[in-house]
Amino acid sequence: MRQFTAVVNPTAGGAAGAAALLRVAPLLRAAGAGLETEYSRDLAHARELAREAGRRGRVVLAVGGDGIAGCVGGALSGTGALLGLVPAGRGNDFARALGLPADPAALARLLLRGEGRPVDTVEVTSAVHDRTVVLGSVYAGVDALANRHANHARVLRGTASYYTGALRAIATWRAPAYRVTVDGAEHTYRGYTVVAANSGYYGSGRRIAPGARVDDGLLDVVMIRDAPKRLFFALMNELRAGTHLHRPQVRVVRGREVRIEADRAVPCGADGEVEAVLPVTARVLPGALRVLC
Repeated sequence: MRQFTAVVNPTAGGAAGAAALLRVAPLLRAAGAGLETEYSRDLAHARELAREAGRRGRVVLAVGGDGIAGCVGGALSGTGALLGLVPAGRGNDFARALGLPADPAALARLLLRGEGRPVDTVEVTSAVHDRTVVLGSVYAGVDALANRHANHARVLRGTASYYTGALRAIATWRAPAYRVTVDGAEHTYRGYTVVAANSGYYGSGRRIAPGARVDDGLLDVVMIRDAPKRLFFALMNELRAGTHLHRPQVRVVRGREVRIEADRAVPCGADGEVEAVLPVTARVLPGALRVLC
């Protein structure tokens, strides 16, 4: 029977992480599984807890949102350890891409009996972060600024914080000149963002890269060019269904390594948490992590 170590982010949606684990934990223990719980002080501490649990041969559960999933998954990338997710954040986009069930009983069955599936991870390097490994996507532009506003919101939580953060970011956005190099091919434009997507979802269910697959060894690089702000708001609404790809302002290319630069210090994010500024390089690590899904 599997032995689990749950790494809980106590800040993900307030007490949502602990509450989500409480719904699953009795089902795991009733089946005879061992479960220990570790509460992280911050992302660096969560990485330490995950690596230690993995070294002891335990299945590591990331309990929280995309930030803790990317942090724990990144820490286990390349180690052979097995990762499970207990989604409890605002976005849960990587869990959505994996098709994880929301029902606690179904999730517990998956954690107990599911097979470890190899998925890709993404190595990110920048002037701020020498090397960070994440799971979902790396994005640089108005979306990173919106996410920063959402993370620092004091009143609104959940999806509402994303909407208000996006409105605030778009209202003040000035389109930088991007230079995006994908496997040696250079693309230049002025625009709103560039997203190097391993997962098809980001920003709480938005299908930024509908064709992205977590196990194809490639990143889907989505580039959104400059446009009137009223058109960009319409494009944002189309992200839910993924129909924004039909817009002439949107281009998608695929590759293994992406270098993103701009003519000013554009904010950059990854998995809803990692904050940096351009330039940044993202490189896919094919099949580097085993996940229960």
